[in-house]
Amino acid sequence: MGGFAAACAALTASPLVAAPMRVRPPRLQAGDKVALVAPASAVSDAEIERARHWVSSMGLVPQFGANAEAKFGYLAGTDAQRAADLNAAFADQTIAGIFAIRGGYGAARILPLLDWPTIRANPKLFIGYSDNTALHLAIARQAGFATLHAPNAASPWSEAASWESLWRLAFTGEMPELDLAADRVLKPGKREGRLLGGNLTILSTLMGTGRLPAMEGAVLFLEDVNEEPYRIDRMLQQLKLAGVLDSAAGIVFGRCRACSVDDPEGESFTLDDVLDQHLGSLDCPVVTGANIGHIRGQLCLPHGASVAFDADGGTLTPLEAVTA
Repeated sequence: MGGFAAACAALTASPLVAAPMRVRPPRLQAGDKVALVAPASAVSDAEIERARHWVSSMGLVPQFGANAEAKFGYLAGTDAQRAADLNAAFADQTIAGIFAIRGGYGAARILPLLDWPTIRANPKLFIGYSDNTALHLAIARQAGFATLHAPNAASPWSEAASWESLWRLAFTGEMPELDLAADRVLKPGKREGRLLGGNLTILSTLMGTGRLPAMEGAVLFLEDVNEEPYRIDRMLQQLKLAGVLDSAAGIVFGRCRACSVDDPEGESFTLDDVLDQHLGSLDCPVVTGANIGHIRGQLCLPHGASVAFDADGGTLTPLEAVTA
């Protein structure tokens, strides 16, 4: 990689002035020890080694959770084991930040077992995506500090967009203008709001559980993978009926990899059809095909932070520094 820090050191700071945030995790620095935990699916030996490689390449010192290699069916250990690793990472004063090794399934199962008083008292950057959306949303509700929706530790970190957005958000304390590189502008406009969202499947399954932060007025970002258009339709309809879409300040839909259907008879809607039907008539800015999701080089996004969303310019800009 030739040095993550070397590649990013030349980046200039954003001219925006930080707005005060209730509480902010500490900024990451080279040499910091970070926890690598597996809150969801079981982790392979290859994923352990990839996570070690990428996190070390960032100049950080990886420390794997005690149960990171545990297996319980398709999960990375029992619910109690997975929750214990995350609780321990927040409680450990020598740990500066926390990476999820991978996603898969299972993060929502540990929500009732998390030690929220300890998490609130020890804000740390939690970094990951996919099934870990459940943890981002729960932290936003229960603890109030920002997290980073970003590649998991074992995901590819070789693309500049991922490296640079992580560096600027987590290491430098900047508020960079993030280029969404969106394919389409469905509704133009500019709005501000709290950035919330993540994986559409996980968000929709948490509706009605009492585990979500207040979604009204949020800049909502959504992504998914391997879901046919009718499934995306069903999940967006659930958000619509729950009032989430109509109350959003803006919506960013990512690149939904493998979300098409082989339909030689032409009886299925395309993904764009579904997005047009659900998002095209909303009274807020909307872009689709943004550089987020299960793709190489996805942007790191400051989940839970206040942002300015410019659909015309295709950018998201934090209005407050994520780290202190």
